[in-house]
Amino acid sequence: MSRGDMAKPLLGHRSMEGDPSTTPAAGRTIGVLGSGDFARSLAIRLVCSGFKVVVGSRNPKRKAGLFPSAAEVTFQAEAVKKTDVIFVAVFREHYSTLCDLADVLAGKILVDVSNNTEVNHHKESNAEYLASLFPACTVVKGFNVVSAWTLQSGARDGNKQVLICSNNQEAKRTVAEIAQVMGFTPVDMGCMSSACEIENIPLRLLPAWKIPILLALGLFLCFFTYNLIRQVIHPYIREQKNKLYKIPIEVVNTTLPCVAYVMLSLVYLPGVLAACSQLYYGTKYRRFPDWLDQWLQHRKQIGLLSFFCAALHAVYSLCLPMRRSHRYQLIETAVKQAMEKKMNIWVEEEVWRMEIYISVGIIALGLLSLLAITSLPSIANSLNWREFSFIQSTLGYIALVISTLHTLTYGWSRAFDENQYKFYLPPTYTLTLLVPCTVILAKVIFILPCIQQRLLRIRRGWEKGRYVKFVLPSATGEYSSGETSSNV
Repeated sequence: MSRGDMAKPLLGHRSMEGDPSTTPAAGRTIGVLGSGDFARSLAIRLVCSGFKVVVGSRNPKRKAGLFPSAAEVTFQAEAVKKTDVIFVAVFREHYSTLCDLADVLAGKILVDVSNNTEVNHHKESNAEYLASLFPACTVVKGFNVVSAWTLQSGARDGNKQVLICSNNQEAKRTVAEIAQVMGFTPVDMGCMSSACEIENIPLRLLPAWKIPILLALGLFLCFFTYNLIRQVIHPYIREQKNKLYKIPIEVVNTTLPCVAYVMLSLVYLPGVLAACSQLYYGTKYRRFPDWLDQWLQHRKQIGLLSFFCAALHAVYSLCLPMRRSHRYQLIETAVKQAMEKKMNIWVEEEVWRMEIYISVGIIALGLLSLLAITSLPSIANSLNWREFSFIQSTLGYIALVISTLHTLTYGWSRAFDENQYKFYLPPTYTLTLLVPCTVILAKVIFILPCIQQRLLRIRRGWEKGRYVKFVLPSATGEYSSGETSSNV
């Protein structure tokens, strides 16, 4: 998993935190126009941060009890006169109600905190529309990606980033100072043309998870159908046995580890493909194909979904003995053994297989848990690059190897039993081994000294076919220069 994907500021824009040009702004008076939930949460946070807050409302007497006692609640016109920075916490449809205040608002900074109900719902952003209504004001877009809950509970309990954009650098700096004092991290998103992008961010539902979720669902449906054919349809057609009761628990539990195992291998497969590309072209400066670039960026989400499926598999496995069907089968087996007068049914090989299988599975789940926890930004930011790389790369490959051992001990020698091939279909676990074993084999090849050194040189800037200058001492002790190809 790429650490950069989890640790960098949102959208890769410049953070204004620690900027020497920004200084504490606590103590100044801030205006808030609006009396809704967000306006109330904003006023609470501003008061707690040491600001003087004046709230403008059309019904100040009725709304005063909703705000902290330290905040002054008055009519909108009165509130606007008392401050130069005003948060406009009203919906876009109500912007026109502020037009009567145009003369009083002239020359002031208006911070637009609104969002739309749909992505790209209007041709222009709310902030640009507000700027068109009040051309004498300076409009700054900000605080729209912060929830009312985060404002009330503090930045430590939510997203700390506040995305800010405006055509006026001084106004952006002023709002950035306010955000910093409130405990947030201001991120400069550029000019006002970025407002539409900022307003779309809260409306997108897990954009980075779409492809990984579809991938996981696709794998689940494929393996579920395959297991359904083998475990339910085959006995019904060949032996006229009704095994439909297996679908909710047993078939699902057989499918989940397959998805988790393949998804884990898909976390490290793009890294293998990227290394192969660099070795083939002899450079790190050649751009990867778009599909591979997208794959590399989604490794974190794929890994977390792998952990999710593995955790579900563990829970399902613990529930297997609770099923009524399992109890009936135990009683049936016990009766059959009593009738056949079998006193000792101990099979040493099966005992050892299950002990190893369960033990290795627990270790694999523990390593997956560690990988999932360290992928969280709050944990990842506390690690240096070497620690993060060791956990996500080295321990990740170890988790893949242990998961492979878990799968092999589950199959044991059954891969060579012809009775396991239902409708001539091989056992499911044999199919899951293809991609992980390929990744492990490639990793083994890459750690060979001859391959590892060449790959390390490429990643340090060496390029195949590039000519470099060299300097050699002559017989007289003087130095002479020459050229050679870097692929020699």
